Amino acid sequence: MTFWRNYYHITWATKYREERITKDLETELFAYIISKAKELGVFIYAINGWSDHLHIVCAIPPKLSVSEVIQKLKGASSYQVNHIIQPEIGNFHWQRGYGCLSVGEKQRSIAVAYVENQKKHHAESTTNAWLEAASEYDEGPKDGGIQADKKIKENQAVYTTITDPYPF
Repeated sequence: MTFWRNYYHITWATKYREERITKDLETELFAYIISKAKELGVFIYAINGWSDHLHIVCAIPPKLSVSEVIQKLKGASSYQVNHIIQPEIGNFHWQRGYGCLSVGEKQRSIAVAYVENQKKHHAESTTNAWLEAASEYDEGPKDGGIQADKKIKENQAVYTTITDPYPF
């Protein structure tokens, strides 16, 4: 069996950031997303949002890519809203893109608390810009990482000095 701990804080928004997620819709929409995630083997630890976006803290198995999971959750949930939950309203769509940050074991409870308190954060204007970010474009790190022409040499085995049972 594979050992893995891949936690993520993911957010995505409604198309044009329209305020389409009502309290009535939210209950059924979130329940459906949790159910669909379970089908994929994704563990949801928290789901919540605001009228124009949602947040999820989850664990995604390494056999699935983050983008694949998000694509399936967004596609299936918009279909569910348009054809099952609110067919009389229809025209519910998610925007292209999303925001995704990895979360360590130690930070997971903090991420869960942030997501669970979404309504309070928005009502009190205490949101965190990094955690609210979602984009239609590929906006990776600005620094570009290590250049390919440089060689890396470790002086010491990195993992031999880790003694904390939850180092990440």
